[in-house]
Amino acid sequence: MGALIGNEPESDGTWAYCTGTLISPNVFLTAAHCGHKGQKTARVSFADHYQPGEKLYIGRFVPDSRYKGDAYDLAVVIFPAPVEGIAPAKLPSLGLLDQLKADGTLQTARFTPVGYGSVEPTKKRDGNGWRYHYTDTRSQTSISFKRLGARWLDLMPSSRDEGGTCYGDSGGPNFLGGPDSNLLVATTISGVDDACKTTNVDYRLDIPEVRAFLGKYVTLP
Repeated sequence: MGALIGNEPESDGTWAYCTGTLISPNVFLTAAHCGHKGQKTARVSFADHYQPGEKLYIGRFVPDSRYKGDAYDLAVVIFPAPVEGIAPAKLPSLGLLDQLKADGTLQTARFTPVGYGSVEPTKKRDGNGWRYHYTDTRSQTSISFKRLGARWLDLMPSSRDEGGTCYGDSGGPNFLGGPDSNLLVATTISGVDDACKTTNVDYRLDIPEVRAFLGKYVTLP
């Protein structure tokens, strides 16, 4: 897993603005909404905690040309040379989540989201909105299944030992299984609350529209 790193620091001095996952030696998957109009390149760090001077990988930023709103919210960063020393995540086969739902195992499955985003946002003193705290540090949590749609996988914490994703986690991975899993089944797109503690809305990677895009850049199972 890695972070997209800005060309300049944010107002709080941090650098990471989105998350993503290496899916082949030279292809990094993230969300299209992480880029700005006309963006051609992106800088990626795979450090657990990014600090200026850490090694950066610079590649070509390619969003799905069909991206509009939430639909087709995918992008890849294509590096000119393979990233060494990092094993790419595995992608799901076509319809994997539908198969797991049909056999009854999806409903009790646990997922592992990973991201460089805000952790434990706090209410502003005036009560209007939230204050987000960023540290350029990779975090992970566990989360449970809620709902499966044609395009979206909804996940929600079901106990105190689980958590949700937050701002800055966009484009990041949701692995099927525990923290040692490398089966990437969905990418983080958004959530339904600003507290980052309820439902996460994640883009399924096992559906035809996603495979049509990813298949241009990687070999699919």
